[in-house]
Amino acid sequence: MKKKLVLPKTSWKAFQRYRELIQVLVNRNLSVRYRGSVLGIYWSLLSPLIMTGVYTAIFGAAFASYYDDSLVNYVLAAFTGLVVINFFSASTSQALMSVVGNGALLNKMQLPMSIFPVSIITANVFQFCAGPLALLMVMAGITSRSPVNVVAVILPFVALVLICMGVGFLVSGLFVFFRDLPYFYELITFALWISSPVFYPSEIVPDNVKPFLAFNPLTRIIESLRQIVLSGDFPDLGLVAAAWLSGIILLSVGWFCFRWWKPQFMDLL
Repeated sequence: MKKKLVLPKTSWKAFQRYRELIQVLVNRNLSVRYRGSVLGIYWSLLSPLIMTGVYTAIFGAAFASYYDDSLVNYVLAAFTGLVVINFFSASTSQALMSVVGNGALLNKMQLPMSIFPVSIITANVFQFCAGPLALLMVMAGITSRSPVNVVAVILPFVALVLICMGVGFLVSGLFVFFRDLPYFYELITFALWISSPVFYPSEIVPDNVKPFLAFNPLTRIIESLRQIVLSGDFPDLGLVAAAWLSGIILLSVGWFCFRWWKPQFMDLL
């Protein structure tokens, strides 16, 4: 007879407590963030829509030829790139402050420190699912008329979440030691935005520059989403696998560094 895998009661209780703490913090983050707001979580959808309109007005005529001479396709491509870079920038920038921002709470209560960056990114995931992700799935359904593509939109998004988790652990840990980090991180996110094919097609990038841009993990996610949403073809599993590999690597590095630095956190909070 096969033996069933049974988690120890202590591990299961710890998991339950961790999940409940994250739920409380996510609710707190969302309620504080949108207190008094009219549109609430739908601001995450309105912002990229407005920026898409701006980019289309400026670059649409020039870059439409790379999207089957269709201005509509350029609009969809720009929107796809914007929702990715906006999610990454907002999630990781907020996660950066999460441990230090809750230093007073950590000095009063014994809590797992990792819940703070995790809860920040989870709140952004909820916000993304309620707005941009639903619209991307509708777009995929219209262009491909295939339920496979509609569901496949989730795959590169999961890779994006893994990348944000890894970077969130990394920057939230580093901020405990280096309080000037937010200023440097603004430059890093700007560099990632410029080096990602957000408002321009990747075909215009010079060949001698492309090897350097290949190190940008967001590029694969944007290209994978565009392929699933815009092409109408079956999802390119190679692009999805590359995006997942980047996410797993960054999550592993971020989690390892966070765990390594954690014993020193309380002395600096």
